[in-house]
Amino acid sequence: MTKPFSEVTPNTWSFLRDPMIKPTGFREYDARWKYPDEINLPGMTALGLGLGTQMQKRGIAPVIAVGNDYRDYSLSIKNALIVGLMQAGIQVKDIGPALSPMAYFAQFHLDVPAVAMVTASHNPNGWTGVKMGFDRPLTHGPDEMSELRDIVLNGKGVAHPGGSYEFVDGVKEAYIDDLVGDFKMSRPLKVVCATGNGTAAAFAPEIFERIGVQVVPSHNDLDYTFPNYNPNPEAMEMLHDMSDTVKASGADLALGFDGDGDRCGVVDDEGEEIFADKVGVIMARDLAKIYPNSTFVADVKSTGLFASDPELRAHGVKADYWKTGHSHMKRRVKEIGALAGFEKSGHYFLAEPVGRGYDCGMRVAVEICKLMDRNPDQSMSDLRKALPKTWSTPTMSPYAADTEKYDILQRLVDKLVAMADAGESFAGRAVKEVVTVNGARVILDNGSWGLVRASSNTPNLVVVCESSESEDELRAIFADIDAVIRTEPGVGEYDQTI
Repeated sequence: MTKPFSEVTPNTWSFLRDPMIKPTGFREYDARWKYPDEINLPGMTALGLGLGTQMQKRGIAPVIAVGNDYRDYSLSIKNALIVGLMQAGIQVKDIGPALSPMAYFAQFHLDVPAVAMVTASHNPNGWTGVKMGFDRPLTHGPDEMSELRDIVLNGKGVAHPGGSYEFVDGVKEAYIDDLVGDFKMSRPLKVVCATGNGTAAAFAPEIFERIGVQVVPSHNDLDYTFPNYNPNPEAMEMLHDMSDTVKASGADLALGFDGDGDRCGVVDDEGEEIFADKVGVIMARDLAKIYPNSTFVADVKSTGLFASDPELRAHGVKADYWKTGHSHMKRRVKEIGALAGFEKSGHYFLAEPVGRGYDCGMRVAVEICKLMDRNPDQSMSDLRKALPKTWSTPTMSPYAADTEKYDILQRLVDKLVAMADAGESFAGRAVKEVVTVNGARVILDNGSWGLVRASSNTPNLVVVCESSESEDELRAIFADIDAVIRTEPGVGEYDQTI
């Protein structure tokens, strides 16, 4: 008889035979673990059996597209996952090394209902995980993840006949063809292509060249040791490197991609890092001219400009603020028929007729190039400066253990709501409202705000602030939010601050 998951430990006989899975790896919308400290290969096979059982239980056609990112251990993990899927009677279509959006594209290209992408996304090496979904273009949300967690951890995976394996070639080429279409730039455009030696290095330079963009390479050699920095276009280290390359090369802008290519970061021609929510407003302004009266979804970490920008309002745009997280955002965009969704972390969800509704950093890059083509007399810095001025922080992440962070957050939300109800001020201003759809977004009477929520993927809280007035007010908002956070002894240091 095999041991329970909790009793299997590394470097033992059981570790090579029995599943080991840390329960906290089942998160809101991704499954993510440190490997091999929190999950082993038999654990991945158990996950595959559980995912396949979930498909069978829901009556989903037993066919799935499976891919893996460019990390040295991802292939072994994918193969272990595939064994479990086949045990559950699933027909596996292996598309090989891929970006997450290439795997999502494969659902449409191969006309299969399900997807499982082995990736740690933007997490550093040593992490692994799976992004999965049954209802394209959606991926698992809290309900699906809870059901999967129950199946796997309680040994409810059921073997089923009919499992098979097929390696499907040509999906990468079809994905790139789909992105490029027949578009060609009509203006010269010089772009720094920053991939941090990650999976996007096998895609982005070719895509840019095919649409007529002059490429300035930046860490475009595939290297799964990530010798320069971890590919994460939300991290200031990567953005600063992109900025330096723009200044050195005289490029028109820089576009950078995370480890699995579903996010895109932007630096303008002056070397200014533009946070993704502001890029979203620039894109929304451009799209609103073509598709007036559109609805755009923004996550709660994003700028208030989606609701207040005069140009968007002039084109009849409706803003909808929703829960942070790629699964939450994709689902919301589909549910309300939005043209696009924008998330401050760099996920963009471009729906029909622009995209298919899933987050694809490559699609965003192509659409930004098209935007520049439609505005031949303007630079990216011109477009940035045309936005109403606000001051905002990067996304800051103080440590909070996975087992404690949601309880900590609930106490913080309660404290912030109570302070607002009591008429207490923040940064010397009255509180207009506290939005609690995802953590607590404290909105002041001038539209400035501060947010605290729990990270869905890492042992952290997330803190973001924005001022419509000044740098001083921004710092005051952060100081007041942080003072409340510091009442919780379980919260550690920030990864970065202002």
